[in-house]
Amino acid sequence: MTSFRAVFLALSLFVTATIAAAAQTGCPDHFAGGQSPDIINRKLSIKTREVCYAEFGLMHSGVPRTPLYAAEHLSLDRLALARSMKRNSRFFPDPHVPVLERAELRHYAKSGYDRGHMAPSADMPDKKSQQESFSLANMVPQNPANNRGVWKGIESAVRILARDRGELYVVTGPVFQGEKLQRIGGAVMVPTLLFKAVYDPRRHEAGAYLVENAAGAQPQMISISELEKIAGIGTFPSISDRVKARRMNLPDPVSNRERRHGGGR
Repeated sequence: MTSFRAVFLALSLFVTATIAAAAQTGCPDHFAGGQSPDIINRKLSIKTREVCYAEFGLMHSGVPRTPLYAAEHLSLDRLALARSMKRNSRFFPDPHVPVLERAELRHYAKSGYDRGHMAPSADMPDKKSQQESFSLANMVPQNPANNRGVWKGIESAVRILARDRGELYVVTGPVFQGEKLQRIGGAVMVPTLLFKAVYDPRRHEAGAYLVENAAGAQPQMISISELEKIAGIGTFPSISDRVKARRMNLPDPVSNRERRHGGGR
């Protein structure tokens, strides 16, 4: 692993990709306790690849051609810098994911779906990390009304919570339920649900938002234990079962009016 990363650094590339292994990671700073999420449902582990960016890490799957999750460590300093950043929206196919396993721009074209960020661009504190967030390896096909409405409100609520708490670990991802799942462009699988899990390492509290990938959907607030059963992913393997079972008090998604008054973007 060390030599692999050294080669990438020598070439000045901005990600390090490794074949996924449970509880092992090339970017521990993005994960609570330095431990990456566990893939509990082994069916999800096919064609997986970890990608480490400057400010977030993700596990990509070549089956749906999306991430299984993206993880971030939000802090006061990071969010203060992120608030001053202007959006730089240049989407690109990730060169560190094999061509036959990755999403391409053409797959999303005229699909009727947004390219929905898992690690939000508004969380990124500098130009480099913001551009990295526009990798298609960080995207899922998302209902436009959902992406621009309730989901944007959830993202804003989590940023506000991180500012209030001082820091949070966040893991975001899709859920694919059912046997007949839609693919856009004949390649990229459309998730049925989306989740955003949060962990407060100071108060040892955790919980998750879960919402259908549909217009007009309303989020559920659930425990990490409940999320593990639904998503098949252990988002925070380093925390205790007691913390996983007890849902923290999560704020409601931020409305457009609240967002205009400093809730985020």
